[in-house]
Amino acid sequence: MPMPLSELPIRHLTWDDLSACANLSEDRGWPREDHKWGLLLTAGTGYGVDAPDTKGLAAACVLTSYGPRRTEGPGLAAIGMVLVAERYARLGIGRRLMKHVIAETGDTPITLHATPNGRPLYEELGFAVTGRAEMVRGHFTHSGPASTVATRPATAEDLPAVLSLDADVFGQDRTSMITRLPAFADQLLVAEEDGGLTGYAALWPNMDTHVIGPLIARDTHTAKALITSLAAGTDRPLRTDIDVRHEELLAWVKECGLEPIAFNTVMTHGIPDLPGDWTRRFAPLTVAAG
Repeated sequence: MPMPLSELPIRHLTWDDLSACANLSEDRGWPREDHKWGLLLTAGTGYGVDAPDTKGLAAACVLTSYGPRRTEGPGLAAIGMVLVAERYARLGIGRRLMKHVIAETGDTPITLHATPNGRPLYEELGFAVTGRAEMVRGHFTHSGPASTVATRPATAEDLPAVLSLDADVFGQDRTSMITRLPAFADQLLVAEEDGGLTGYAALWPNMDTHVIGPLIARDTHTAKALITSLAAGTDRPLRTDIDVRHEELLAWVKECGLEPIAFNTVMTHGIPDLPGDWTRRFAPLTVAAG
């Protein structure tokens, strides 16, 4: 007799589970996103429940932890890629997995981006709404005047300045994630003025699109310059998730051909709002990792 869902063990996922994770995404009508799963499973901690019918995973998610800048221990954790196989949906396995992961974080504050379907469960588990992000997608076309902001490909020598800027804006130390960007992304650009970095952005492949993220910039003008420079290096459609408070940038990317696709709700647990400086945080690396 198959083991009841309530008794199925929750285990850590590894790189060897990448195909099973991508299959689970496909099962729920999401893109497979093998490249993104690879990053999350190596930079974060995956949790999964093996399906009792031995056909892959019944459920999975990834927890990515970031450390405070000057003290020990994680300062913020992001939960993403919360998926339950269609044949096991609405049977409580997703709730059980989430409770397990929340318990694993201890007293560490948590953030996640919720879809409309997932939001009720997260609210039941004590998450509160702190913001929204809008996903936009399309072929970028820009015919306006050239930007006066200087952008260029990042070099190894830029890494300390990128990490410092990222920590200031994100509010946590993301060294373990940001140092993976040169290998993960197809492009990594920095913006600078008077020899100092004023922003940086990455462009990484995801199925038939290129995703812009992270996008961190001193102001909207700098963010526009980084997007324009990234777009010049690809023929694929662009996709990104922009904090809705950046109204000017959202209006501009739509004028440049990107169309609204969906909204995600930014939620937090154990903290009233995200740390850092939202005015310079335009888009996340991926909503799955904060």
